[in-house]
Amino acid sequence: MPKVTIVGAGHVGSTTALRLVEEDVADVAIIDIDADLAQGKALDMAQALFLTSSEAEVVGGSDYDLGQGSDVVVVTAGFPRKPGMSREDLLVQNAAVVKEVIDSLVEVAPGCVLIMVTKPLDEMTYLSWRITGWNRERILGMAGLLDSSRFAHFISRELGIPPGKVEPMVLGSHGDTMLPLARFSSVEGRPLVELLSSEKLQETQQKTSKGGAEIVALLKTGSAYYAPSACIAKMVRAVLEDGELQVPASVMLKGEYGLEDVFLGVPVILGEGGWKEVVELPLQPSEMEGLENCAQLIKERMAKLDEWLEGTY
Repeated sequence: MPKVTIVGAGHVGSTTALRLVEEDVADVAIIDIDADLAQGKALDMAQALFLTSSEAEVVGGSDYDLGQGSDVVVVTAGFPRKPGMSREDLLVQNAAVVKEVIDSLVEVAPGCVLIMVTKPLDEMTYLSWRITGWNRERILGMAGLLDSSRFAHFISRELGIPPGKVEPMVLGSHGDTMLPLARFSSVEGRPLVELLSSEKLQETQQKTSKGGAEIVALLKTGSAYYAPSACIAKMVRAVLEDGELQVPASVMLKGEYGLEDVFLGVPVILGEGGWKEVVELPLQPSEMEGLENCAQLIKERMAKLDEWLEGTY
């Protein structure tokens, strides 16, 4: 059976682990700085598997050797956003966490596909790529699928239909500058622009970009984890099963969409080894301008991370 390591035993990491083992996708190792927390959650999950047909095993602890030989590693470790805190506020705070994690992972899982979840997402995915020096196809950030799931939710509420009937598309940064694209979204094959007024479209797009912050404000002590974990599990499965799944994800662009050397959310095809290709949509000038603005903001923060790595920030 394939093996997946999840670094971070908080709500996102542990819920992802539960989804993977209950669905018999892979054996899972949960690693956390709090060994008892990781071990306790793993033991609880293992005892629940009696009620399923799963043959997966799950273990937990603080020793990175638990992740030896993993096919996929998911990094959720880091400080969560608090009410009033932006993703950018977490930049250096979580950079230190990610560097320690990645330095340990490259020793025990040198051939893995790395899926980053730690915020700020695009920047932490870049930092992981910088530290590892791996081929860009092996490192991606989970964001676009989550943003698309939120977009589908708000569309479904407006139209009074199940969210599974929506085919959404969100590009750009995982943050306030994300680009929910109604022109490339549809409902059972019908373009979304034919089903909602421009006013309602703008409203759903704004709700999507603020979706994570709304949950943070309501929870008060953390951030979303049910939707993120569902998205992570779907991406992990696509990689392990070579599922040829198209999802928006944060990847390093090398000329795609006319952009160079920046991690940004774009549609990619997932499969064995990570992502296989970037799907380039025919964007209009205004849409391309929005994507370029996202890229510029991320590049500025990538430069700050470069300075941090070099000890000059």
